[in-house]
Amino acid sequence: MENNYSELTTSRIIIKIDEGCVRHEKDLIVRETTLTVHINSTEVATLVCSPRDQKYLAVGFLCGEGILKKREDIISVDMDQEQGAVYVKTRTDLSFADRLTVKRRITPSAGGSGTTVSADGISFPSPVRSHLQVRVETALNLANQLQERSQLFQRTGGVHNAALAKGEEILIFQEDIGRHNTLDKIHGQCFLEGISRDDKMIIFSGRVSTEILLKVARMGVPVLISRSAPTDRALQLAEKLNITVLGFVRGKRLTIYTGQEQVIF
Repeated sequence: MENNYSELTTSRIIIKIDEGCVRHEKDLIVRETTLTVHINSTEVATLVCSPRDQKYLAVGFLCGEGILKKREDIISVDMDQEQGAVYVKTRTDLSFADRLTVKRRITPSAGGSGTTVSADGISFPSPVRSHLQVRVETALNLANQLQERSQLFQRTGGVHNAALAKGEEILIFQEDIGRHNTLDKIHGQCFLEGISRDDKMIIFSGRVSTEILLKVARMGVPVLISRSAPTDRALQLAEKLNITVLGFVRGKRLTIYTGQEQVIF
């Protein structure tokens, strides 16, 4: 376990107290790092994240903010490990920098919403065109698969998880200290590798807020399966954007919040 997650964790001697019993032991602690995102020499944001798949994170973040739209616009994506920075070079000058309200430091959203870059002209996502159907058994199975893969969370309790699936198969699995980051990493990988999303589903470990729903919509994914709860505004958006939302998908139970006509019992 420690070997597999050595880049994502460190160890520390801690003191545990359990029913009055005190013991010292070695424990795994998740690593936290910062990643500065640049596009065409302009510093856009600094993300607080886990130190893995940071190119995907940077590109997915830019896609989610509506800054990157087509894969062919990208010339290169370079990672500077020492500086903790990703440099994205595009074929055209994306002259949005002067319209950014402020250069942001974006914190991981472990239990609340993160701050996003606000720029004039970033369009609200169009409704998802796909009418993908999902079977109840499939949703339950995928949520269980996500739980089984979430070994780092089970050992540390310090990360969120998300996956992209087609049918019963998980194609991409991501984990990060920030719940928003898990989706940005999936978006970035799909964008760079040309993976379609209109016939896929997102499986997610965290609460479905407006920001999470918008990230899924900007990916063009029609079904969101969460092990947690949605907010009211997220569900209002889901109805407008044609996204099926299933929540509290655990064990053999789930709740259908939107897109009931797309769920097969």
